[in-house]
Amino acid sequence: MGYFEKIWLGVKTVLIGMGITLKHLFSHNVTIQYPNVHPTDKAGSDRMPDNARNRLFMDYDLCSGCGGCVRACPVDCINLNTVKAVPDDDVPPLKDGAKRGLWVLDFEIDFSKCCFCGLCVPACPTGAMKMTTEFEYSTLNKEDLVYKFSHLSKEFAEEKTKIYNKFAAEKKKKDAEAKKAKAAAAAKEKAMAAKV
Repeated sequence: MGYFEKIWLGVKTVLIGMGITLKHLFSHNVTIQYPNVHPTDKAGSDRMPDNARNRLFMDYDLCSGCGGCVRACPVDCINLNTVKAVPDDDVPPLKDGAKRGLWVLDFEIDFSKCCFCGLCVPACPTGAMKMTTEFEYSTLNKEDLVYKFSHLSKEFAEEKTKIYNKFAAEKKKKDAEAKKAKAAAAAKEKAMAAKV
């Protein structure tokens, strides 16, 4: 009896599989003949899906330089260089009006390394990182796949770095002097207490 049940189970599964095949044989195709038909053409699909993970875009005017995208990237394809703004520096605010504490000197994405996982997008607290629907950017030159999003000139970046380094050195010197003065005052107070 078990033998015939196994035969019937085999025939049943073949019929189920053939039913699915026949159903899809006469239904509308879900694939398009790319590149002859483009996904955004009316002959193709209506448009790329909203959740398509293609080329990244970084809105420089929203980037706070926090580095969340760099830490989230599993393949290290994002390069970010920042320098802190000194207190009297006139740093432009973010596009949404929030205060910016860092100068974003350099922001690069190397699309030859990118695995399009999309982990950098939710890691960005300001919403500067976005996935676009652009997917056609093949090139014969690998350097063309490195996108630079910084608007600052090299000279401006070097100047801001020098200003911050000078500010940090002065602050370190003042902190060391304050610590030394505090230690001297504590030693003097201890000596006065020992005399009493």
